[in-house]
Amino acid sequence: MGFNNPDVPWRELERQLSGRPKPARDPGYKPVDGDGGDSPAWSRKREHYQATTPPAEPGQVPYAELHCHSNFSFLDGASEPEELAEEAARLGLEAVAITDHDGFYGVVRFAEAAGELGVRTVFGAELSLNLRTPQNGIADPEGDHLLVLARDTEGYRRLSMAISAAQLAGKEKGRPVYDLDELAQAHDGHWVILTGCRKGAVPKTLVTKGLSAATAELDRLIAMFGHDNVLIELTDHGNPLDSTRNDALFELAGRRRVGAVATTNAHYATPNRGRLAAALAAVRGRRGLDDMDGWLPAAGTAYLRSGAEMAERFARYPGAVDLAAEVGRACAFDLRLVAPRLPDFPVPAGHSEMSYLRALTMQGALKKYGPPDAERQAGAYKQLEHELEVIEKLNFPGYFLIVWEIVEFCRMNDILCQGRGSAANSAVCFAIGITKADPILFHLLFERFLAPERDGPPDIDLDIESGRREEVIQHVYQRYGRTNTAQVANVISYRPKSAVRDMAKALGYSTGQQDAWSKQIDSWGSVTSDASGTGAGTDHDIPADVVEMAEQVMRFPRHLGIHSGGMVICDRPVTEVCPIEWARMENRTVLQWDKDDCARTGLVKFDLLGLGMLSALHGAFDLLREHYDLDLQLDTIPPEDPKVYDMLCAADSVGVFQVESRAQMATLPRLKPREFYDLVTEVAIIRPGPIQGGSVHPFIRRRNGLEEARYAHPLLKNSLERTYGVPLFQEQVMQMAIDVAGLTASESDQLRQAMSSKRSTQRMERLRSKLYSGMAERGITGAVADEIYEKLTAFAHFGFPESHSISFAYLVYASSWLKLHYPAAFCAALLNAQPM
Repeated sequence: MGFNNPDVPWRELERQLSGRPKPARDPGYKPVDGDGGDSPAWSRKREHYQATTPPAEPGQVPYAELHCHSNFSFLDGASEPEELAEEAARLGLEAVAITDHDGFYGVVRFAEAAGELGVRTVFGAELSLNLRTPQNGIADPEGDHLLVLARDTEGYRRLSMAISAAQLAGKEKGRPVYDLDELAQAHDGHWVILTGCRKGAVPKTLVTKGLSAATAELDRLIAMFGHDNVLIELTDHGNPLDSTRNDALFELAGRRRVGAVATTNAHYATPNRGRLAAALAAVRGRRGLDDMDGWLPAAGTAYLRSGAEMAERFARYPGAVDLAAEVGRACAFDLRLVAPRLPDFPVPAGHSEMSYLRALTMQGALKKYGPPDAERQAGAYKQLEHELEVIEKLNFPGYFLIVWEIVEFCRMNDILCQGRGSAANSAVCFAIGITKADPILFHLLFERFLAPERDGPPDIDLDIESGRREEVIQHVYQRYGRTNTAQVANVISYRPKSAVRDMAKALGYSTGQQDAWSKQIDSWGSVTSDASGTGAGTDHDIPADVVEMAEQVMRFPRHLGIHSGGMVICDRPVTEVCPIEWARMENRTVLQWDKDDCARTGLVKFDLLGLGMLSALHGAFDLLREHYDLDLQLDTIPPEDPKVYDMLCAADSVGVFQVESRAQMATLPRLKPREFYDLVTEVAIIRPGPIQGGSVHPFIRRRNGLEEARYAHPLLKNSLERTYGVPLFQEQVMQMAIDVAGLTASESDQLRQAMSSKRSTQRMERLRSKLYSGMAERGITGAVADEIYEKLTAFAHFGFPESHSISFAYLVYASSWLKLHYPAAFCAALLNAQPM
C-alpha cells in the first residue's frame, strides 16, 4: 500500500463521490495509477515496459556487446536494464549480453524492454571465484572473474543451476563458492567462456606473471570447457596499458587459435553516467571518492559503443568486432522460459486433485451452509458449483489444495491463520476453511478473485500470527524441498533519504552532514521535496552536487531483501529458471527476482504474511484458558455484542486492530457503528486516498441523515444502497458496471483493472465503448452516462477490496470484544506480542 496521497485534490474526489457537478473553473487532476491487484488502495507494481526509443539508422557496422553490467550488479553498474536496451537499440547493436555479477537479477526487465525495442538478447553472468568473504566494504573486491554466456535456453538453465549451487555452497549471503571442475562438468557445450575483465584469470595473470603464465591459464580454460567454447576478451577503456595488454592477449589468441572478441565491459549506457558509477563504487567500498581514487577508472569510458566506434577502436585486432557480432547473433534467444508447474498434490486413492477439492468443498459446505435441500444461504450450492467449474476449467485445483494444506498445518499446530484479500470473495475458500468471511452472505463477486479471462493464477494471501509464521515457512521448505521452494525477493531500492545519505558520503561529506540533510527531505517523494511533503523543494540546504547525484540514483536497486511473505513452490528445481541465494535471515533462501519478475515468467507465488494482532489474540485466548478457564477461539467469540459497539462509538479503541489511529478514533463517533458491516465500512474509509486531514466523507453525512442518498440512476441502487450511494469498494465498481451496462462479472473485473492501472489503451477503449453501449441499451445516455463513467474512473484509483475489509473487520470485532470483556488479558497479550 502506498503512503503518498495521490495527485487528486480531496475536493475533487469528494465532489465526484457526492455526485455534485463540476464547478465552472475546475483545475482537473492527474490520475494516479494503482495496480488493479488485491492490495489495499493503490500498491506499487511495475508496469509493462513501453518502447519509446526510435530505431537506429540503417547501415550500422555489425557489433554485439557481450559484456554488460546493469545496476543489478548492485553498486557496480549505473544504468537500469531498460536503459541499456534503449541505448543498444539507438546504436543499432546486433545483440547485447546482460552479465551481472553472480546472478540473473535483472534479466526479466532487460528481456522485456529488449523485446519491445527489437534488440536481440544474450544472457550470462560474471562469476566471482575464490571469494573468502562478502565483498561489500572492500575497495577493490578480491577474487577472479569468469564471464559465462549461455548459448541457448539449456545453457541458461545450466548456468542458473550452477549459480544457485555456488550461492548455497557459500553458506552466507554475498559469498558464492564456485568449483571450476564442477562448472566444467556442467556446461556440456552450452556455454561460451570469455577470459573477462582485468580480474579474469588470463588477463590478471598476464599483468602479474607474464605471457607464459597467462598461456597456462588459457590452456586450463580450454582443457575444462573445450577449445571452441573459449574466447579471448579485448577491452579498451583508453587506459595507458590497455593497448599493450590487448596486443599480448590477441597474440595469445593467435597462438592457441582461439577467437578474440572486442567488448566494452559496459557498466552504464551512456558516458554521462560515469561519475555516478564511480560514486556507487565508493558506496560499495564504504568510502568517499577521494579514498577510492587509486581503485577507480581514470575516466568514465565503460559505456555502450556503436559498431562503427568499436571497429575504429579495435582496428588493430582484425575480426574482433566481427566475431563479437557473430557470437551475439548465435547466442541470442528470447527469454520465454517454461516456468515450473506446481507440484502434484498427494490425494487419497481414487481421487484426482479436482475430485478431492470438490469433496473437501462439499464436506465444508455441509457445515457452513447446511444440506443442499435446506441451505441456510440461498444460492450457496449453485455458487459453489459455478466456482468449482471455473477452477476446473483453469486447472487450478492443485493451487487451492496447497493453500488448504498450509491452513490445515496451522490448524493442527494451533497457529492462528486466515485467508484475506480477494480470496474472501470465494465460497470454495470459505467452505474449505481458508477464509472466514462468507461471500454468499455479503454478496461478494467471485470474479474479483478468479475469472477465466484473468491473467495468471489466483492470489490467496494468508495472514499468520507473526510469532509463529517462521514455523509455517519452514514447513513449506521441508514439504517441497529447499531447491523447489524459495521466498520471493524484495529489491531494496534507493529512496530520497538513502540516496542523499549515500551520495553525500561518496562525495566526501561528513556523517553529521549526511544525517542532517537526510532529515530535511520526505521519505517517499522526491529528493527535491522537503520533509513537509509540500514538494516546494526550497526548505533544505543540500548541496547541488548531492541533489544531482541522489536524483540519478533514485529507484536504483541497492541490495536484495525478502518479500514480506511471498514464496514460490515448484514441481522441480526453481533454480532452472532463476537462481536462489541465502538471505540474511537464518534458514531463508530467496529468489533473485521480485514479485513482478515472477509474475512475468509464470512462477506461482503464495503469500504467507505475518500479522501481529493474530499473535496477540492467540496470547489472549491462552490467558483466558489459563486464568478464567474459558476456551475461546476466533469463531466462537459471541457475535454482535451491543456493548462492543458502544465502546467503539465512544472511540475507546486503543489497542484494537485497524481502528486505533487518530483518524479512526475521530471517525468512529461520527460513523456510530452498530453492526458488523459498519466495521467493514470503517476499515475501508480511513485510507490514504478517501479521507485525509479531518475531511468529512459523504458516506458519513448520508449515514447520519445529514444528506440524502443520491443515485445517478436507479440501476445503481442495487450496488450502492448499503453504502448510501457512495462507492467504497472495488466490488461495487464491478457491480455498478454489471447493473448499468450489462457487463459480465469477468468483463467488469477487466474494467476495474484497466481503470486502476496503466493498461493497454486499446483495451481500455474497448471496455469503455462496451460500457457506454450497454448503458445506452438501458436508456442511460448523455450527462448521466458521463457522470457514472466519471464516478467509476475517479473511484478506481482509490478502491479498497470489500473482501479484504470484511476479513479485517472480523479481527476488529474480536479484538474489541476481548478489550471490553477481558481488558487485563487483552492488554497483557498485546504487550507480549510487541513489537507488532
